[in-house]
Amino acid sequence: MAEPTPAVSLSALKKGMRGVVCAIADDAAALGEEAETTVVMRLIEIGFVPGEAVEVIAEARPGGDPFAVRIGGSCFALRRSEAAAVMVRLDP
Repeated sequence: MAEPTPAVSLSALKKGMRGVVCAIADDAAALGEEAETTVVMRLIEIGFVPGEAVEVIAEARPGGDPFAVRIGGSCFALRRSEAAAVMVRLDP
């Protein structure tokens, strides 16, 4: 039986990459000042919950920030600093 892929931050994904949300981190030390409770709650409220499929569909140029992601049937633009709170397991 294959081991599950390790979770990575949504902020590390590039255009075309897909995964499944496995957790929302609220560790301010790891995420910096953007990890305020309001940011984490906003992510959860718009659908970034464990088990939801997510795909990066576009990146701004230059720098790739913000970037567009599809979660469920909706598309959102996120800052990479906000996306750092979303942990995903990549599709094989």
